[in-house]
Amino acid sequence: MSLYDRVFKPKKYRLANGKEVEERFTRLPLILLILLTCTVVSVQVTGFSLQVLVTGGKRFFDILFAMVPPDTKYLAKIWSPLLDTIKMSLLGSAVGAILALPFAVLAANNVVTNRYVVMLVRLFLSLVRTLPTLVCALIATYIFGLGTMAGTCSIAVFTFAYVGKQLFELIETADMGSFEAMEALGATRTRSFLAAILPQILPTYLSVSLFCLEGNVRYASILGYVGAGGLGLIMNEKIGWREYDSVGMILIVLFVTVVAIEGISHAIRKRLT
Repeated sequence: MSLYDRVFKPKKYRLANGKEVEERFTRLPLILLILLTCTVVSVQVTGFSLQVLVTGGKRFFDILFAMVPPDTKYLAKIWSPLLDTIKMSLLGSAVGAILALPFAVLAANNVVTNRYVVMLVRLFLSLVRTLPTLVCALIATYIFGLGTMAGTCSIAVFTFAYVGKQLFELIETADMGSFEAMEALGATRTRSFLAAILPQILPTYLSVSLFCLEGNVRYASILGYVGAGGLGLIMNEKIGWREYDSVGMILIVLFVTVVAIEGISHAIRKRLT
């Protein structure tokens, strides 16, 4: 039997009752061939070189070792940018999560019966979701100037898109029995939503918003690269001057802050669920 017959030709088996069955064709060799082809094409297109990765990768550890020990004298200059980062994250997350609620309602097809409105709102949410946070911050710096205002706006846009997408999918899975009953009794659609659906989705809505806040603290720390204030501003400056011991101190403070906020957020989300 040839190799082709052994791999691609279905095998036949005879059962004890005399019936003959055929083994189903396996697609594993075809899948492996497609994956191998895609990998080769990707290497050619991106110009990936394992040799460059091995020889140049050690520079990462050189920079990492240059951060140790961190410059503790620089700690006093970190507190103000750190507070700016936290304020940007809190305010941006709150504004984005609040604005996402009415848009999520308009995007839910079990609450809004006009399919054109649903399609337009979902399209708008998709368009906003495609904008990277750094691009939003860069646009905001042109509108509001350099500073934390631009960072707050970019975080609010990201939170709005993320929470809005999660929320309208959550609304569509809610139990509509009480909502329909209130409408049948003469209540408006808005009042029916607030009384029947909002209590169902509120714990998960707050949980998603808090989860988004955790990530926003990390995102806010790099927005300074485009002039949006916060820790990223001084981090970019110190990396440019190759003062890696100061960068190490900034990263330690950022790590402790993120862990603390994640711990608080996790405790609150645990109570909500």
